[in-house]
Amino acid sequence: MLAIQFDRFGGPEVLSPVELAAPVPGPGEVLLTVEAAGVNFADTHQADGSYLDASALPFVPGSEVVGRTPDGRRVLARVSRGYTEQVTAKESVLLDLPEDLDAAAALALMVQGLTAWHLLRSAARIRPGESVVVHSAAGGVGSLAVQLAREFGAGRVLAQVSTPAKERLVLGLGADAVTGYPLAEKADIILDAVGGELFDHALGSLASFGRLVTYGSAARTDFTPVDPALLGRLNASVVGFWLRPTLMLPGMVTGPLEELFDLAAAGRLRPVTGGSYPLAEARRAHEDLLARRTTGKLILTP
Repeated sequence: MLAIQFDRFGGPEVLSPVELAAPVPGPGEVLLTVEAAGVNFADTHQADGSYLDASALPFVPGSEVVGRTPDGRRVLARVSRGYTEQVTAKESVLLDLPEDLDAAAALALMVQGLTAWHLLRSAARIRPGESVVVHSAAGGVGSLAVQLAREFGAGRVLAQVSTPAKERLVLGLGADAVTGYPLAEKADIILDAVGGELFDHALGSLASFGRLVTYGSAARTDFTPVDPALLGRLNASVVGFWLRPTLMLPGMVTGPLEELFDLAAAGRLRPVTGGSYPLAEARRAHEDLLARRTTGKLILTP
């Protein structure tokens, strides 16, 4: 079967199509034929060796797929080694999908949706009326965070984007305005997956008792040291968030995911779907993602 693998670190150029033997399901597992595999920004960090959790080489990336079980069920599943034509998944994590639900939209709700939900609910602990600033607001997580902030009662939602086309997108999703720094007024919550200079600007823009939630380092710069005395003077906090260990905690998946799918079904949440790439062109998907040429959720199709 065809898979995408890397055996060294270095960025998109290390991704190569390879032929591997089909995996064999273990106890409690099922073999899935992949319809679409989700592409996440975290995958680019795995490829260049900067991910929070180092990967053993050789490595096949990919953490979620839409696929078919041997008996024909169409399902959404969290997996390992998802950039492939066939993959095993635990039977207990399968979520049945209707035939008319777009695969990219379902995959967006799985990883980007759960991330956005937990950024606002679990990490920032949003309260009605608070102002929210979303960095990278046209991306998979950001585009959902803009909508969920509004859904969760934010008083004002501001979006940070890089192009006029992305500005039009986020305003259409419900952002009140597009902003840069300095902000016109201090913010209660700022969601940042970039780090570097943008993190520094955000930290200085928090209102009293504000929360800066950091969940990535797309800038790939050294992490900014946070001075406890500065946090005291700001009367604010910095909160870190990583989805992977969150998914292992009781109650952190099923309830939030059900809410996300219900909101989407009701038309109150619109997953933004970006490009679809052939599985063999995973390298191009990573290149486009890193160059900020994309919006929303990217997928690979065998």
